Amino acid sequence: MSKLPPPSPPARHPALPTRRQALVALLIALQLSWMLSALTSGPFLSVLLRIGFIGLALLLTYAASATLGRPWLRLLAVVLVAPLATLAIFLLTEKVPAKREMVLGYIFLSLLSAVVGTLASLVALRFERKAAERAARLQAERERETLERELTTARLRLLQAQIEPHFLFNTLANIAALVDAKSDNAGPVLRHLIAYLKAAMPRLNEADATLATELQLVRAYLELMHMRMPDRLQFEVAMAPELHSLPFPAMALLTLVENAVRHGIDPSLEGGRIEVGGKADGASGRVSLWVVDTGQGMAESAQPGTGLSNVRTRLQAFYGPGARLDLHEETPHGVHVELTFTPRSAA
Repeated sequence: MSKLPPPSPPARHPALPTRRQALVALLIALQLSWMLSALTSGPFLSVLLRIGFIGLALLLTYAASATLGRPWLRLLAVVLVAPLATLAIFLLTEKVPAKREMVLGYIFLSLLSAVVGTLASLVALRFERKAAERAARLQAERERETLERELTTARLRLLQAQIEPHFLFNTLANIAALVDAKSDNAGPVLRHLIAYLKAAMPRLNEADATLATELQLVRAYLELMHMRMPDRLQFEVAMAPELHSLPFPAMALLTLVENAVRHGIDPSLEGGRIEVGGKADGASGRVSLWVVDTGQGMAESAQPGTGLSNVRTRLQAFYGPGARLDLHEETPHGVHVELTFTPRSAA
């Protein structure tokens, strides 16, 4: 049985002071009480009772007046409550009529309370304004980051949608070639292709795809192509094991392999070999993935098509602008396509 999460503390009422405000008010009351007790030679606890009552009234007034919105109204409320709170504590603790010195002392206490309350309110308003500005900046940064993530996700989905029909049309073209050639392998390849597409289709929009799942599709695709042209295609897939769990945009590597078959191996009478590999640089953290074919070469495939353009854009959207897709010509013929990027955890 799963444990219930601990109950969250009740939210503070907006008309009540915060703990920090209460602590500051208590410190001010203690300092003023010590000062007045020393000046008047009165009992400290008696002075603290009076100052504490007035301070509590001013603190509650300042907190409750937050609903008024305008700072000058909050200051006015504190100034007006200071003499009223002083009069209230005078009526509660002194006999009427009181001595003239006592009345003058309370008048002085009223003025002192108004001045100290105003100064404390000004400082508190300044801190609140800075806190509000800081909260607004943090909120704006969070909203900007959210919008950037949503924009990146939308771009990836758009590019993924462009890749999918490109892949499917090429696959259907392979089926048509088998049927036109009346190959004996047409039936087995078609059955394997149907099984492959059933496995591949759920992964086309997989948001948490990894390099391991991508390599499964690459191997399945190359095995199908090997069945179609067993004498003209050899392949090898060798990837560093530590890269298997790496998050990777779905079908990006498969698109490079498909291009190698379509533009490198298929047009060549001799066929060729495709090598898929990858490694990580321990010093820089950069990862390199490559697809190398010994097919026809770049003479007829030098212009990047939809597949390569989308892979480059998706890679940069996924890993940042530092991600690269580079094309190199192999000797004596063939193409070397290399992806280099810094994984998110190491960025």
